[in-house]
Amino acid sequence: MSRLGQGRPQRPAEIEPEPPPPGLAARVLATAAVADVAGGRHTLDERFAPDSLAMRAPQMDDRDRALARSIATVSFRRLGSIRAALAQFLERGLPRKAIGLEWMLVTAAAQILFMDAPDHAAVDLAVKMVRRDPKTAPFASLANAVLRSLARAKDELANPADPWIDTPAWLAARWRKHFGQEAALAIVAAHRLEPTLDLTVRDDPEGWARRLGGAVLPTGSVRLDSHAPVPQLPGYAEGRWWVQDAAAALPARLLRATPQDRVADLCAAPGGKAAQLAATGARVVAVDKSAERMKRLAANLTRLKLSADLEVADALGYSAPVFDAVLLDAPCTATGTVRRHPDVAWTKRIADVATLAAAQAKMLDRAASVTRPGGRIVYCVCSLEPEEGEAQITALLRRNPDLERWPIEADEIGGLAECVNEAGEVRTLPSHLPDADPRRSGLDGFFAARLRRKAHR
Repeated sequence: MSRLGQGRPQRPAEIEPEPPPPGLAARVLATAAVADVAGGRHTLDERFAPDSLAMRAPQMDDRDRALARSIATVSFRRLGSIRAALAQFLERGLPRKAIGLEWMLVTAAAQILFMDAPDHAAVDLAVKMVRRDPKTAPFASLANAVLRSLARAKDELANPADPWIDTPAWLAARWRKHFGQEAALAIVAAHRLEPTLDLTVRDDPEGWARRLGGAVLPTGSVRLDSHAPVPQLPGYAEGRWWVQDAAAALPARLLRATPQDRVADLCAAPGGKAAQLAATGARVVAVDKSAERMKRLAANLTRLKLSADLEVADALGYSAPVFDAVLLDAPCTATGTVRRHPDVAWTKRIADVATLAAAQAKMLDRAASVTRPGGRIVYCVCSLEPEEGEAQITALLRRNPDLERWPIEADEIGGLAECVNEAGEVRTLPSHLPDADPRRSGLDGFFAARLRRKAHR
């Protein structure tokens, strides 16, 4: 008769770890991305680029990846509102030891206040996320109480009375100064809206608008009503169109490239403007200092069945035989793209304006040096800051008497006269191109100027 304790000891049965509940992985990915971007290490685009997702979330399906990006995007789009709402239920503020807790609460609040996720799911999954991190686990009860209170009061909190609350103070002050109170208010209101999906089509915009369910804008771009995954839309695989905001599509058109022209596209990646230029039949040289971004440009051109010479080089030091036309889409603060990239508003600093403006001035001088006499230049930035736009051209003409403005006419940009200033330069605002349907309204904020290099006499 055997006795307890005798014989070989029995190994306890191994307990399989409990699988994470559905939806948790997407919330964790969103929160990690928001924390990383807020810390100034990457942009949202970089965090959700396919190669980054392949490394950080290799097992996650496309639906959860899309959800994670939506949560992260809304978190930045309404960050001011979210922080103000959370503050009402954090009487003592955030615990100092709870590193990372703020972003867990922010992403959960984004779902509760501004997304369609069920409140109970947003709260439950956020609390589970808090408990899984040893640094935040002691504050799980606090997170649960705050988020449940938020959910109960969401009808009053989702639409704060202050229209400026989702815009950093330094940007709001600049826009009021440069555009006036009314225009600045329209800009910040536009930034709260989900951006449109605009396409540049190779041909037959009316036909593609019908096929894809959208409308042709006055500028010629096709604006879609849906936000279906882009690669699944008809015409994508065949290279019949590419995604490009309607305002971003204007500068390349203003260059008036022809098949006889040799054209340089400086700072060319990701390649929308290079594709436009190549589609004219011009001989295009696309220049960008990022080898990685240039790989994506090459892939885009291959899909579109377009060709260009690609050169990995810094525009500041680029030298080559002169061109008939040069497009310079200079690196900038990108404050005109906040509607599409809301993290920009919270990661840029006022010092960035002067730093980038200094680099832009040098790039403009370089662009002038590689333009032949009689040739033309289009300079553009997706910034709302005048130091990066209007002031750059004024200073350039002062430095370079061989250059002159070639004014842009309203009929060149679809008759949008409100987007052309007295000097014949384009200045689009996020509030331009209004529509009764918010899904069809707005433009990225862009500045563009066209110049000619005087012919020698």
